[in-house]
Amino acid sequence: MKPSRLLLNWLAILLAIGIVLGTLQALDVEVPSSLLSINWGLLLALLALSLLDALRLKRLPSPRVQRQMPGSLALGRWSEIRLEVEHDFDQPLTIQLFDHVPDGLSFENLPLSTELQPGQRSLIGYRLRPLKRGHFTFDTCELNLPSPFGLWSGKRLLNLTDHTRVYPDFARLYGGQLLAVDNWLSQLGVRQRQRRGQGMEFHQLREFREGDSLRQIDWKATARHRTPIAREYEDERDQQIIFMLDCGRNMRSQDGELSHFDHALNACLLLSYVALRQGDAVGLSTFASDQPRFIAPVKGAGQLKVLLNGVYDVDSTQRAADYLAAATQLLIKQKRRALVVLVTNLRDDDDELLSAVRHLSRQHRVLIASLCEVTSETTRQTSVQTLQETLSYCATVDYLNTRAELHERLSTHGALAVDVEPTRLGAALVTRYMSWKRVGEF
Repeated sequence: MKPSRLLLNWLAILLAIGIVLGTLQALDVEVPSSLLSINWGLLLALLALSLLDALRLKRLPSPRVQRQMPGSLALGRWSEIRLEVEHDFDQPLTIQLFDHVPDGLSFENLPLSTELQPGQRSLIGYRLRPLKRGHFTFDTCELNLPSPFGLWSGKRLLNLTDHTRVYPDFARLYGGQLLAVDNWLSQLGVRQRQRRGQGMEFHQLREFREGDSLRQIDWKATARHRTPIAREYEDERDQQIIFMLDCGRNMRSQDGELSHFDHALNACLLLSYVALRQGDAVGLSTFASDQPRFIAPVKGAGQLKVLLNGVYDVDSTQRAADYLAAATQLLIKQKRRALVVLVTNLRDDDDELLSAVRHLSRQHRVLIASLCEVTSETTRQTSVQTLQETLSYCATVDYLNTRAELHERLSTHGALAVDVEPTRLGAALVTRYMSWKRVGEF
């Protein structure tokens, strides 16, 4: 509880009058005694009134507040949060309201000031913008309630618990690209087609026909039917993509509003959307994170929601990426051949990645998606005039050359490396995937 401006003004006026009267008495100026009595009487009356007003304020019930907010928010996108307020007083009530917003969320239009009418519900709102992904809990809403005589303002803390999740906003970042991809797929007509006879998945038994291979004969079925019976195979009807997402310290670089990790996550979701539309199964595995996660490859439109719910609260850490351990774990969990997309930021000390690629390439096709810093390319193209700029330029060129050498060594071990800026990673992955899909090299 704190005094209002009205109470402070009255106190200041009465104290000023008392000081003036006291000063006049000190200067031997004749002052009517009644003025002093009136001044002290007003001070005592104000004190008594303020105490009575404070007691009445403590007994007042708090207004009721309900928070209306979506269960999920998009990273970096403004959303409207509404508060519904009502009270049981007979007179209009003007309150100030402040919602305690968790760290990681920015807001506008707080605190709020509104006049509540008797018997009516007031709906007020403010804007919210998530700055990071994850799960957020709203616990408290603060009210500043005026006293009946307006001499005090009481702070009331209301326990108002709500939860929301912040998901990657890849639809906003790649919204135009998603529409373009849909148009592109419809124009290309890329679809999976079954080729009978020489595939990998058993389809059915049928009579042996001219042109069939002797290896297709099922001798047990032939003996039972006393006529040559052949096995018919077809291509596997769904192909699989596994994302290996690096959550280590190399992914903490910041380019613009989003970190490299957020750009990588958005790119994975974009390619997942495209691959699921093509009938392929998509899964994801994280490493160098506090809680490594594995989502098994599944096809169908519902898998995109599973991926979103599985990684919305994953963030980068200060740990170093252990590529070999991550590859070993993936080989244990993923037995079927798949396209493994390892998303990371290659540095000059990542030689152990070569061993991981060799292990993965024995069973899977590997694509390394490496994010490069925009500042490195900018520094390389900047003119050099001072000693400090020369040193920075030489260090940048040496760093880029080392990355290029590492990419060449990766390609010799059967892994293709894509080295792009974070904002272009999604388009680069989709382009590579569709080129393989179109020519059947997946």
